[in-house]
Order: sequence, then C-alpha cells, then structure tokens
Amino acid sequence: MSWNEPGGDKKDPWSGREKPPVPPDLDEVLKGLQDKLSRLFGGGSSGGSGSYQAPAQLAGLVAAVAVGLWALTGIYLVDEGSRGVVTRFGAYEDTTLPGLHWHFPAPIDKVEVVNIEQQRFMEIGYRSGGRQQSQGSVPKEALMLTQDENIIDIRLAVQYQIKDAQAYLFNVADPDVTLKQVIESAQRAVIGKSTMDFVLTEGRSNIADEIKVEIQQTLDEYKTGISVSNVNLVDAQPPDQVQNAFEDAIKAREDEQRLKNEAEAYANEVVPKARGAAARLLEESEAYKQKAVARAEGEASRFLQLLAEYEKSPDVTRERMYLDAMQEVLGQTGALVVDVKNSNNMLYLPVDKLHRSGAASGSVSELEAPSAVVQEVQETGVKSARAASSRGREIRGPQP
Repeated sequence: MSWNEPGGDKKDPWSGREKPPVPPDLDEVLKGLQDKLSRLFGGGSSGGSGSYQAPAQLAGLVAAVAVGLWALTGIYLVDEGSRGVVTRFGAYEDTTLPGLHWHFPAPIDKVEVVNIEQQRFMEIGYRSGGRQQSQGSVPKEALMLTQDENIIDIRLAVQYQIKDAQAYLFNVADPDVTLKQVIESAQRAVIGKSTMDFVLTEGRSNIADEIKVEIQQTLDEYKTGISVSNVNLVDAQPPDQVQNAFEDAIKAREDEQRLKNEAEAYANEVVPKARGAAARLLEESEAYKQKAVARAEGEASRFLQLLAEYEKSPDVTRERMYLDAMQEVLGQTGALVVDVKNSNNMLYLPVDKLHRSGAASGSVSELEAPSAVVQEVQETGVKSARAASSRGREIRGPQP
C-alpha cells in the first residue's frame, strides 16, 4: 500500500515513522464536562447564566454525596453478649442492645462496644504467661503477714465479668487497675485475720470464699460494674527460705492425724466386741444364778419333805433312802451281784458284757454259763429290782 493511498493513515513507507498524537485541550475537556452537568441538572449548554450556575450545582452534588457518606459511617453492629455505649461529645448518651444501630457520626457521637459475657481472668501473686499456672512469682503481690506474724506466699486467680457497661466505663478511671488493687487489699485483710496453720491446712476454701465476698463488697461500693464469679487460691506456702522446715512440720501434723484416725478405728472395732462379751457374761451369770437358786430351793424343799416323812416313820424313811442310794449307785455300774437263796455264794454277773454278747449273737443262750442259772438269776434280779423300785416309790411319794 502506498503512503498516499486512501486508508493508509498518511504513513510514510520510506521513513517508517509515525507522527506523534496531539494531546487534547484541557479547556475543551472541562467545558464538555460542565455542559454535561448542566444538561443533567436542567441547565442550558450555552449562555452566560448557564456558565455561572454549573459550579454551584457541582458543589451541591459533591456536598450531598459527602453528607451521605458521612451519615453511613454512623451505622454500627453490636454482637450478641455485648453492649454498645454511646457518648455524645464525650458524655454518656445511651446503651444499645445487640443488633444493628445508627448514631450521629464522629465527632458528634462515639460508640464503645463492651463484651459483658466474657469471662476475664486476673492473676495476683504470680504470672503464668499462658494457661499453665505458677510459672513466675511476684513477691510484691504474693508475700504478706498472717495473724501470728508469719510471712506467707499467697497466689490468687480471680475470674470476673462486666455486669454494667456504663458503670465499667465511666465510674472509675481504670477498672482493671482498680480491680487489682481491691483484690490485693481484700486478700491482705483476710490473711491478716488468719493464722498460718489455718491458711496452709483446712482453711484454704474458707479463705477463698472470704476474699471473694470482700472483693465484691468493695467493687459494689465503688460502683465499678464488675462481678467476681470465682476466686481460686492457687497456692499458699511459706517463703522459700523456710520451705523445708514447714514441709517437715506439715508431714508431722499429717502423721499425727493419721495415727489418731487409726486409733479411733481400732477403738471403734474393739470396744463393741468388749461390750458384747461383757453383756454375754452378764447374761450367763444371771442365768447361772437363777439356775443355782432354783436348784437350791428344790433341794431345800425335797429335804423338808423328807424331814417331815422321817419324823413320821424314821425306819421306813431310812430304808427308802438306802434303797434309793443303792439303786442310783448300782444303776451306774456295769456289773450285778446276786444273793441266791439257800446259798452262801454271791453270784457276779457282768451285765454289760451279757448285753453286748446278746446284741452281737442275737441270743443270750449262746454264753458258756448254764442257762438255768442265768435265767434264775435274771428273774431274781428283775423281781428284786422291781420290788425295790415299787417300794421306793411308795415310800418316797410324789416328787416336788
């Protein structure tokens, strides 16, 4: 394509260069912009009055946009569990609940959002540097005097939350510093009224409760808007210089208590057994007493009855007593002596052996002794025994 050919954009094919573009006229650009704004707001595109109205209308538009943007900065959001405290020129104006709200933008109103459900934490006497406790001691806060003038190291962990956002922001200059000072004052007051042994042993929970009550009372008097939820006595111990001696004393006290408990347990086990044995002996002695008295009374009654019978007929009574005694004695022996009529010999019969032999063989006739003599002796002995027994019953009469 040649350089002067139509559509060649006046390019010089021999030089290979283009003519630089000419920059637009700034006055023409501004004039075109003013004409467009004038038409937009109803003004004419020419004339002397239109040239004077365009800057004023442009300024109004810019001002309206600026006011709208400034008004939008007054929109704020309060999260759940928080409260928005609105101040107007630095003075308290209102407390807003969770949700979307609007206030006059700065510098007229300001909003500070306070979380009232967050559990806050403060350490007194130590700094953990994290969730692990007792990492570093702060002697200025931890060391204090007890009632018995001993130095003790106390470390507290206090949990609290804000219950009144307005009071928290406006009633005290620095709520956190105030809370720390109140905690230190309360714990020193409570520890100063307690002995070291009480604080180190059984009084730990009571000490924490008393400190919590003291802190809350002081905070309420100051109207800080803070609520203490928990006070934990992390550690209570004597200073490091006398730590070993106090540990020995505590161990000795624990050993004493353990020995007392063991002694009480042993006493609780032995004393009931001893009381039971004593009660059993008393019952047995009472039973023996009643038995002996009853037996003595029976013997005395029987003797009196015999005495009355003896006075009536002494001979018969003596014979009856003799027969009763012989019956009792011979009844306990295993032999029998029989006096046979018209004979000077006494016949000795082992009754126990005769019974054992008869039970083993089924018959007494198998013995070596003559059957006639055995039968006669048996009949005679049985008759004599029956006669003596019947006579004794007649003489003795009914027993008491």
